[in-house]
Amino acid sequence: MSALPDVFAREFPVWHMVARGTVVYWFLLLVFRFVLRRDIGAMSVADLLFVVLVADASSNAMQGEYRSVNDGLVLLTTLVAWNFALDWLSYRVPAIARFLEPQPEVLIRHGRINRKAMKREMITLDELEAKLREEGVDSIADVRIARLESDGKLSVKQRAEQPKSDGSKAPDTGPPGG
Repeated sequence: MSALPDVFAREFPVWHMVARGTVVYWFLLLVFRFVLRRDIGAMSVADLLFVVLVADASSNAMQGEYRSVNDGLVLLTTLVAWNFALDWLSYRVPAIARFLEPQPEVLIRHGRINRKAMKREMITLDELEAKLREEGVDSIADVRIARLESDGKLSVKQRAEQPKSDGSKAPDTGPPGG
């Protein structure tokens, strides 16, 4: 049986754990941001990455894969610090926010599908139509604009109903003069 001081002794130097945590965090952040696609309605990339890394680091610290609790705590502190720092920097520096979070992508404008954007985001017509139905939209022709937001959610604005000369309403057919 090991003595209590062994539980809190560090197996690796602090700088080693900080470097490992930093390398893993940035590698996974870049992979999630630039390689994996956004899923409609999914949690943000940074949120998912943070949860996964904290779960793994916590597991290693609790199960004893690190020989001490301190090694796990140093790694967890590193992950928390990076997550906080990136949130703080994104709030204050727009260029960093643009780098870390993708810009909203227009998928439909005035009833016309942006096929290039759908291909880039790897979203099928069936997936898009299903999300439109969830928003209460029956037809793509009824959509003024639909954007895939940076968090993966679909925001939809429908065309406005405009009165006909006989007093009934007809769907808006697009922007004025166009």
